[in-house]
Amino acid sequence: MSDKKDKHEGLIHYANGPSLEEINNTVEVPTNAGFFKTLLAYSGPGALVAVGYMDPGNWVTSIAGGAQFKYKLLTVILISSLIAMLLQYMSAKLGIVTGKDLAQLTRENTSKAGGIFLWIITELAIMATDIAEIIGSAIALKLLFNIPVLLGIIITAFDVLLLLVLMKLGFRKIEAIVAALILVILVVFLYEVILAQPNLGEMVVGFIPDPVILQNQSMLYLSLGIVGATVMPHNLYLHSSISQARKYDKNDPKSIHQAVRFSTWDSNIQLTLAFIVNTLLLLLGAALFYGTKSDLGRFVDLYNALQDPKVAGAVASPVLSTLFAVALLASGQNSTITGTLSGQIVMEGFIHMKMKLWARRVITRLLSIIPVIAFAVIYHGNEAKIEQLLTLSQVFLSIALPFSIFPLIKYSSDKGLMGEFKNNKIIKYLGYFIAVILTILNLWLIYTTFNPTA
Repeated sequence: MSDKKDKHEGLIHYANGPSLEEINNTVEVPTNAGFFKTLLAYSGPGALVAVGYMDPGNWVTSIAGGAQFKYKLLTVILISSLIAMLLQYMSAKLGIVTGKDLAQLTRENTSKAGGIFLWIITELAIMATDIAEIIGSAIALKLLFNIPVLLGIIITAFDVLLLLVLMKLGFRKIEAIVAALILVILVVFLYEVILAQPNLGEMVVGFIPDPVILQNQSMLYLSLGIVGATVMPHNLYLHSSISQARKYDKNDPKSIHQAVRFSTWDSNIQLTLAFIVNTLLLLLGAALFYGTKSDLGRFVDLYNALQDPKVAGAVASPVLSTLFAVALLASGQNSTITGTLSGQIVMEGFIHMKMKLWARRVITRLLSIIPVIAFAVIYHGNEAKIEQLLTLSQVFLSIALPFSIFPLIKYSSDKGLMGEFKNNKIIKYLGYFIAVILTILNLWLIYTTFNPTA
């Protein structure tokens, strides 16, 4: 490439070589160790990916799903999680085998204009995720410290300082911190669901697919919001890059087999935890809000309900509400590092440009804050209106998803790229079936939104 520049030159420079060079091939892994020791060495990227599957966007869509339709959308959460596991498996395998991430491979096989278009779509998806983090964190700050929502939104712009501290700790420590926070969120909601006492029989039935989901526009709209909040487009790019952080032998098929195998274990374990968290969120919404006036199951409603004896019973206390708000704040901030890394990956891959991570974070956060501040000002800090923006952002993620799914399936099924590691026919056609169905549902959602009588 004639326009190469030294990677340390300036704030913005041209990218070359593997994406995220600062973490690529940096984590040692054993070659002849036992299963659990090897799994531990490969564990970490799955946690960073799983963070995106349990951010505040998931919270509001899952809680709203339970509040409006009780347990019926549990099947959507289950299917979405299974889809996520399949796609993240393809993504990690693609990066490990080819040594390139999804954005780089897509750019190599498209025009410059096509690369710019896909970059814009993916950047908007990352911004949609960022909007969810901003709203969740701002509301958590209000619940914990009574900080006005508008001020809380502005405060979230300073999480770039958190990013700088984490980057100095090293990638392996970041993975451990993220995994620990995931466990905290899981424990908090498991405890609170036990208190909410959902109907277990109806819960089991909720995992059985119901055709009414496709016939009810409101249910379909929220279902796509759940899919958008669960299957994250930018996570497909992220996983294909950070799966290369381990020091496996790229020229040894046995070493590659091990890397693919244990990266898949890591991913599926962490995504199972994310599935459990999202299920718990919907159960909370169903148990506490279904049939009440709180038809959206807002964060503030849930916060108040956990200290209201009429809802949570004799165990209701401000401590439970505080735990909920702390988990919400942790969830919003937990995605800071992954959103920034994903943005850097797609920028490098699609337009061959690299930016200092702190600058990248500042620009992304400022752009994401604008629509949230606009909503906060227009609606005078009304949390209900602001949370509607959060739900809308998750639906956009679902609409953006096919732009990353189709290339992922194509390249991970390409024998010329993947050799013996290419997707078998079952995985390949199942992947395309999922991509086509999601695309059709998204087009139908857009059509029925503009034609309510359809």
